[in-house]
Amino acid sequence: MRLGLIGAGNMARALARGWNEPILCTDALPGRAKSLVDEVGGEALATNAELAERVDTLVLCHKPAGLGPVADEVAGRARGVVSILGGVPLAEVKRAYPGACVVRILPSTPVEVARGVCIHARDPEADAAHTEAVLERFGRLGSVVTLDEALVDVAMGLMSNAPAYYALLAEAQIDAGVRRGLPAGVAAQLVVGTMAGSAALVEHRGMDTLAVRREVTSPGGSTARGLAALERHGLRAAFAAALDAVLDPEQR
Repeated sequence: MRLGLIGAGNMARALARGWNEPILCTDALPGRAKSLVDEVGGEALATNAELAERVDTLVLCHKPAGLGPVADEVAGRARGVVSILGGVPLAEVKRAYPGACVVRILPSTPVEVARGVCIHARDPEADAAHTEAVLERFGRLGSVVTLDEALVDVAMGLMSNAPAYYALLAEAQIDAGVRRGLPAGVAAQLVVGTMAGSAALVEHRGMDTLAVRREVTSPGGSTARGLAALERHGLRAAFAAALDAVLDPEQR
C-alpha cells in the first residue's frame, strides 16, 4: 500500500519519521512539504489531485476545516482514505469521500520514534482488506487500539495531550533535583531515563501499575513518603481535572 500525506505539519512529520521511508506529500505551504521530503526522502507534489492519482491511500493530515475543500480538489480520485483529523467523525469523512474506503485513525506524537499509540475507530461497514492493510502500516509505529467511535474522544483526551503532561512532570522532577543541588543535565538524565524504564517495566508487567508501584514501595520508606506527598498535593485530582478540561472546555 502506497500512502500519500495531505499536509506536512507536525503529525505528518511524526508519521513520516516513524515510517522512515520516502513519501509523497502535499501541503498548503509548498515549502513545508519540500522540507519534509528533504528530510525523509520522496516527492512534494503540487496538487492533491495529482497525489490521489499516484497513491493507493490518502492520509488526511491537514486541518479539520480543510476536509471539504481538499475533498473537492481530489474530486473522486481517492481510492482509500485515512483520516487523522481530530474532532471529525467517520461519517463526515465518508460523506466527503463517497466511494472511497475510509478508515479513521488518531495517532499520538511518539509514533515519530515507533512508540506511539494509534486509536482506530471501529467501523463494521469498512472494507476488511483495506482496513487490515492500514492497521498493519500504522502498527509499525507502535500499537493500535480499536474502539467504538463513541469512545474515541475520551481516548484522545487521555492520550494525545499526555506527552506534554509527562514532559511537564519530568520538568517538575528535574527542577526539584536542581533545587537540591543536582546539575540540570544529570537531573534530566536521571528523570527521563527512569521514566522510560518505568514505562517499559509497567508494560512488561502486563500494564499492572499497582503491582509495579507496590514492588518499589516499602512500608514507611522514602517512596511511601513521596507518594503520600503527591497524593496530599492533589496529583490524581490534577490529572482528572486536566481530562475534564480537555473534554469539557466550557467547564474550565
